[in-house]
Amino acid sequence: MVLLENDSFLSELTRIFQKSKSSGSVNITMKRYDGKSKPKEKLEPNEYKCLFRAVLGSKKISTIVSPKDMNRFQLAYANVLKANMDGLKKKEKKTASSKKAKKDN
Repeated sequence: MVLLENDSFLSELTRIFQKSKSSGSVNITMKRYDGKSKPKEKLEPNEYKCLFRAVLGSKKISTIVSPKDMNRFQLAYANVLKANMDGLKKKEKKTASSKKAKKDN
């Protein structure tokens, strides 16, 4: 897994979304991060960070966002998601006439 800076993570995420249009799907996870890789003691940190991960096949990227940068990052992250959510399939709606036709048969 590659740990990137926030801006480079967003640009790489855009590239991953472009690759996923031909095949595959992107999995994005977000979780609280206390700055430790392994738990040693039960001490609570004074400030939590946020860990973002994105996976497409064997390509894995991640970034750590501090609380002071969260608003700026979240706005940029939302723009990346909005720009790349065009490949979603629409859910087929069932109309009243099709329900009635099935009921009559």
